[in-house]
Amino acid sequence: MKLKKILSSILSSNAAFVIMLLLQIGFLMLAVMSLGERFVFVYFALIVLDIILAIYLTNKNEPVSYRVSWIIIISIFPLLGGVSYLFIKLTQQFPKSIDMRNQKQTRTLLVQEDSVMEELKLRCPDSVNLARYVTDFGLYPVYRNTHAEYYPLGEIQFENLIAELETAKSFIFLEFFIITEGYMFDTMSELLIRKAREGVDVRLMYDGIGTGMLNSVKPFRKLEEGGVKCKVFNPFRPMISSVQNNRDHRKIVIIDGHTAFNGGTNLADEYINRKERFGHWKDTAIMIRGQAVWNYTVMFLQLWEKAEDEEFMKYQPQHPEVFSFLGSDGFVQPFSDSPLDEEPVGKRVYMELINNAREYIFITTPYLILDEEMMNALGFAAKKGVDVRIITPHIPDKWYVHMIAWNNYAALTATGVKIYEYTPGFIHAKTCVADGKTAVVGTINFDYRSFYLHFECGSVLYDCSVIKKIVRDFEKTVEVSHLVTAEDCASRPVFKKAAGAVLNMFAPLL
Repeated sequence: MKLKKILSSILSSNAAFVIMLLLQIGFLMLAVMSLGERFVFVYFALIVLDIILAIYLTNKNEPVSYRVSWIIIISIFPLLGGVSYLFIKLTQQFPKSIDMRNQKQTRTLLVQEDSVMEELKLRCPDSVNLARYVTDFGLYPVYRNTHAEYYPLGEIQFENLIAELETAKSFIFLEFFIITEGYMFDTMSELLIRKAREGVDVRLMYDGIGTGMLNSVKPFRKLEEGGVKCKVFNPFRPMISSVQNNRDHRKIVIIDGHTAFNGGTNLADEYINRKERFGHWKDTAIMIRGQAVWNYTVMFLQLWEKAEDEEFMKYQPQHPEVFSFLGSDGFVQPFSDSPLDEEPVGKRVYMELINNAREYIFITTPYLILDEEMMNALGFAAKKGVDVRIITPHIPDKWYVHMIAWNNYAALTATGVKIYEYTPGFIHAKTCVADGKTAVVGTINFDYRSFYLHFECGSVLYDCSVIKKIVRDFEKTVEVSHLVTAEDCASRPVFKKAAGAVLNMFAPLL
């Protein structure tokens, strides 16, 4: 077990990328050192390259924090900084067919009903612009006839998920970032194999690095032998490429096209507190029934395989009018966010909720790595008198991320933002609620990776009764959390403050 843990750490997404990068840097250093007397000419050429890249980055349309991080690296490591940037950019060879398919098929398969948008405008005038943005640029429409349920813990979600999976008659689509062996996986495997043998089309997609290379063969062989179709998304390859950073961070389960689950919960025992890793693990999720499930069905199939529109339509409920009885409870807009375009939909949805909040904005996130734009938005909201509260973990899963978060705590608390750390352990939930009227539940963290590098998804809820449950759960969670004060920030050891400040310079690259 110890050997497996060591290997799992070595082969994790961050470790694998760092090891390959160090090997590449070592090779470049040996190559440069072998030039002998010609080294001075190579050195001069590299300096010129660094200057050109610094100018290029200064004027490039990318997040300021990302550009600054690379300029710092190029300045500190003049021999290899510029070369490393070029190498990573030039080796970005993610299949473009996926992004093109997203753009083309989403527009033809997901069409916004004008009557729904008009009704949303009447009932939620402050939210209609956000819905239009997600429809026009996220390419996912908003729906009326959809009901949502909220689960405040992973174990509650899992119990309901198993019950719903038992009812499947036609197909089950599952997509996870992390899958590990244990009670949760074993329970799910037995059910999925049984359903596949009953004739249900069962498909399971998992991320090649998030799940880990040690978990990418053996646990899934039994599933495939039992009739479950398994697919690895973006498997790890022994080469350095920025595409290794573009992970499938989504967690989706779709049942017969009429029911879907989405949230922070992966398929591993710590998510349902069957295994303790960082104290008590708090996660959240929602289940939706109705027309809006079609958005999740389309986003799953787009990453699964190249298919024609007719193949997609096989998985759409043939009689959507049966969902009309659900139509009295607000509006739901599931959406996906891709790193292959220049539209950070997830971040902009969060920004809109923060900027438009009048009374309060409640946020839960495991990681609080913010750029200047998000820091200013949160701080300005607090200065306007909005009650801004953020819950983060007290026991982190990544020490360096926690140090960066504390670096942000000091700046945010100075503006009036209230930061709480979840005292029982680790909070993995990704929720955002504004004024009890609009909410987002999904997979999107408040960090650079979720905003710019990962495939993500979530649901925007407009005027849904379930939002009250999300607010009550947030308030109950605050009661068992520690309020971080300015004194807490000031009393931190100097070396931790310094470490956090240094790490913060490279936060967009972590």
